[in-house]
Amino acid sequence: MKRQDTLFIGFMLFSMFFGAGNLIFPPVLGIGAGTNFWPAIAGFIATGVGLPLIVLIAISIVEGGVQTIGNRVHPLFNTIFMVSIYLSIGPFLAIPRNANVAYEMGVAPFLSDRINPVLVLFVFTLLFFSLVYVVSLNPTKMEKYMGRWITPVLLVTMIVLCVTSFVKLDAPLENPSAQYESAAFFTGFLEGYNTMDALAALAFGIVILSAIQKRGINDRKTLRNYTVKSSLIAGILLSLVYISLGLIGAKMAGSGSYENGAAILSATASSMLGQFGTILLGFIFMLACFTTVVGLTTACGHYFSNLIPKSSYKGIVLAVTLTGFTLSNLGLAQILKVSVPFLVTAYPLTIVLITLTFFNRYFRNPKKVYGSAILFTGIFAIIGGLTAAGVNLGPVQTLKEMLPLASVGLEWVVPAIAGTLIGIFLSNVGNEKNTNKKLETTHSY
Repeated sequence: MKRQDTLFIGFMLFSMFFGAGNLIFPPVLGIGAGTNFWPAIAGFIATGVGLPLIVLIAISIVEGGVQTIGNRVHPLFNTIFMVSIYLSIGPFLAIPRNANVAYEMGVAPFLSDRINPVLVLFVFTLLFFSLVYVVSLNPTKMEKYMGRWITPVLLVTMIVLCVTSFVKLDAPLENPSAQYESAAFFTGFLEGYNTMDALAALAFGIVILSAIQKRGINDRKTLRNYTVKSSLIAGILLSLVYISLGLIGAKMAGSGSYENGAAILSATASSMLGQFGTILLGFIFMLACFTTVVGLTTACGHYFSNLIPKSSYKGIVLAVTLTGFTLSNLGLAQILKVSVPFLVTAYPLTIVLITLTFFNRYFRNPKKVYGSAILFTGIFAIIGGLTAAGVNLGPVQTLKEMLPLASVGLEWVVPAIAGTLIGIFLSNVGNEKNTNKKLETTHSY
């Protein structure tokens, strides 16, 4: 495989990851973190960039990819977990979120008061998802569309916006808000969940591996090496973008209050570049959200067409785009409200599952280790998700808050470690019993 192929696959991966959440959350972090910006953005990059890349590498080193990893817990768990992941990063959460953000930034700012926004949203999403459907039907051309054409254009427009902002914004950083004052890194760590990229990496893995294998690379070690190289290219680009957008937010903190990250960037673009800035920002959002939706739609098409024997890739893509189109018309606020509790539940399970993958060779009975670790993690991940949804759990809530790291939202870490150690113990005990039985059988003869 040529070096330029690795570069273009890395560009394709960047464009697939780089969607609505990647644009709107770093500026919010910047405003909140203020003088604690660097530890906060480091935490954000850890889960927003580092974790997705680790997921891709884990998938590349395991024969059978994410299916094999999930089956180490139990086939039923694997199916339920992966279907939940694909539906969330696909038609139920991430896809409609991206479509809504594309509308809010690319179309809504230019509407007059006399135009019905509900009707415009309907027409926009109809055109948006029609184009997504057409491009997604040709997954083999994704690298050409996204790696060679769309990503370079996206990067150039981002550079224009960021460089202009850095030149003109010279305000000092403000004091951090309460949540970033004493635990900036861990707050940023949790904010990185909102990108949904670690979950998306579970889905994108098959797309990236397929793109590499089509170059004649099938050896597992070589496949892993090219995956690492492509992932690093995407990771470096994402990190630079996050730092740039975060700094823009940090420097805009003293200029007013903003509803969300999109509002911060809109104010920045219009104040720095006037009407051209608003148009440029809308173009960036439209392009970023479109590429991500195409990547997610393609990944869902691959997964569900393999999971459901009688289904076709084309039929799944049609179902995903129709569902995304329907839910997009519910509005962005409702979609974001549902996403946070799910992410608080799903991320701990993903982190533990992927971490165990790198130590799998050292486990005597992987199923016991994976099963125990996921059980303990899952209990507290679900509790965390219910808490994020505003459910009062009474004594259970009190127990959760007593755990180490609960103050920074990582109460699941100690139970995950305990579950892993218990699994290792049960694995070793089980193997010793089997060994003793074999010895007794041998001596009886």
